[in-house]
Amino acid sequence: MLPATLDEAVSALSAVPAAVPVAGGTDLMADVNSGHLRPAALVGLGRISEIRGWSYQDGHAVLGAGLTHARMGRPDFAALIPALAAAARAAGPPQIRNAGTLGGNIVSASPTGDALPVLAALEATLSIAGPEGAHRELPVSHLLAGMDILRPSEVVGYVKVPLLHAPQTFLKATSRTGPSRALASVAVVLDPMRRGVRCAVGAVAPMPLRPLEAEQWIATLIDWDGDRSLAPEALTAFGEYVAMACIPDPLPAGPEENPGPAPQLPPAALHLRRTVATLARRGLGRALA
Repeated sequence: MLPATLDEAVSALSAVPAAVPVAGGTDLMADVNSGHLRPAALVGLGRISEIRGWSYQDGHAVLGAGLTHARMGRPDFAALIPALAAAARAAGPPQIRNAGTLGGNIVSASPTGDALPVLAALEATLSIAGPEGAHRELPVSHLLAGMDILRPSEVVGYVKVPLLHAPQTFLKATSRTGPSRALASVAVVLDPMRRGVRCAVGAVAPMPLRPLEAEQWIATLIDWDGDRSLAPEALTAFGEYVAMACIPDPLPAGPEENPGPAPQLPPAALHLRRTVATLARRGLGRALA
């Protein structure tokens, strides 16, 4: 089935409840080819032109869920949302970037999805189309955390992102399992209007993590009315704060009144913590530069 509008896609999914929507298919087809998924039918979203661009509304960019990584990586989009463009350019080889879409990255919710920490740091909102013309909005973090899920026949149509007109960065370290698969990724977004820093860490947990205490602490050290610079020691401390929040030390063994020896993180977890600390330090440093 190849609908031409969002409403037609919702109708097709309602008519065949076991059908699965597909846009770029980079994740779905991998599951099909590996035998992990056998959909009764596919509803292709590639012909829905309304979700392949973006518009502006009330200080937000309204991004179509059908935007490909390749399109988001171009200079005009990078001028709009730099961190999301950087994540799109890091999403994989050209064939993946040309096919993979923003909506697919969100719905598949792979822990290593490059767009996810950026959307979490930007506090993006999803616009979801449902049966009988129903539409609802949902914070992207709620979907990624499992606090809410897509209901039967619903389709993510748009992603609403605040336009902060401020520096933002995305950095990623890749693993040995693939040249583009993230071992860890960090998005840092400055919010000068609220005198805040937003940070989200990807790939180290099933969903992006927001180290809120680290964000609040570092924001108090920034001279928002001046040059916004920070001492190298503060940047290093921020990186370590973020890493400890996302990859904490294990709890002591035994009861609280008689704890056993403090367990140690395994070497792989320590390496991951150091990687997150480095990415967070560099990400904030570049945003403030």
